[in-house]
Amino acid sequence: MKREGRERRLAIYLAALIFVIAFPFIDKTLGLGLLGKTIPVALFIILALGLNVVVGFAGLLDLGYAAFFAIGAYTVGFLTSQASKLPYHELDFWPAMIVAALVAGIFGVILGAPTLRLRGDYLAIVTLGFGEIVPLVIRNTPDVTYGILGISPIGTPQFALGDAKFRFGIDSLPWYYLIIAIAALSIFLTTRLRDARIGRAWMAMREDEVAAASMGVNLVTTKLFAFSLGASFSGFAGAIWAGYLQQISPEQFDFSVSVFVLCMIILGGIGNIWGVVLGGIILGSFDRVLAEKISGGVHGLGDLLGINALSTFDVVQFKFAILGIALVVLMNVRPEGLFPSRRRKAELHAGDDSIVEEHQAHETLYDKGRT
Repeated sequence: MKREGRERRLAIYLAALIFVIAFPFIDKTLGLGLLGKTIPVALFIILALGLNVVVGFAGLLDLGYAAFFAIGAYTVGFLTSQASKLPYHELDFWPAMIVAALVAGIFGVILGAPTLRLRGDYLAIVTLGFGEIVPLVIRNTPDVTYGILGISPIGTPQFALGDAKFRFGIDSLPWYYLIIAIAALSIFLTTRLRDARIGRAWMAMREDEVAAASMGVNLVTTKLFAFSLGASFSGFAGAIWAGYLQQISPEQFDFSVSVFVLCMIILGGIGNIWGVVLGGIILGSFDRVLAEKISGGVHGLGDLLGINALSTFDVVQFKFAILGIALVVLMNVRPEGLFPSRRRKAELHAGDDSIVEEHQAHETLYDKGRT
């Protein structure tokens, strides 16, 4: 039974991998024109995977996650753009991307250090403040960041194959595969960390900090590592976002980014890596593709029925209201998300004996597999 389950999961992962690799060719063959819209969705999934470490694993509510996204993007802009006012700004994109992740990770520690004694709503307020401060600083320091005008152009990745050099440009295909590779690496790293000792320390801290500390968990280093790692993921995504768009400005990193990424985690299932990925695909697809399609269908229905209100109703303008209503309904009907982890589901349904027994059986099989 256990072997059949593993084979089934392996077959699903393999089928998903083949589809992801072949998607650009399917899109081109069918003439869907979705490849360019897929890139922002995949980037936001990387952001969601990083925030899931902070919120889902460690239980630290971070509402200022877009700040690290901005820090990563502007770091690459400072290091690679010809418009940069730094003394040295001709660094290649690849080392600049690594520096962006490191800088974002350092700022994650800087944010985490003053919040070590905070939890719950108080932690959310402090992180929200940090998320608002960073765009304001960027906007009000035009001598360095060009303020609301932003930085453009920005360096792009390049490869050298013998004497030939290949540089990323306006073609979406190389960007797609780069983002998919980083997303796959992010999934692998977060999976390994979740199953490691630090992952169990995060989950123990999430459930009860006092009990975790009494069992020997160092809350200081555990929290700081979660903040730093999550910020590094955001820095990576910000670097690629800047290179892909070739223009960054503070308006791209407002509070709505943090909320949207958090919604991906809540919808998919807090603490479940694959749930976060699926939640990101659902919300990203609705934001980038489905809202326009649904709006066209509503207009057609209104014309058919002769209802002027439907003929003029724009779903795109009300997509965040629709998203908010959907989340309210979800929190009442299925608070653990659409694809929750077994541990999280057991926590939220402590009175349901069947779910608790299912979780305990899974933990027993997991421990046997490790031994």
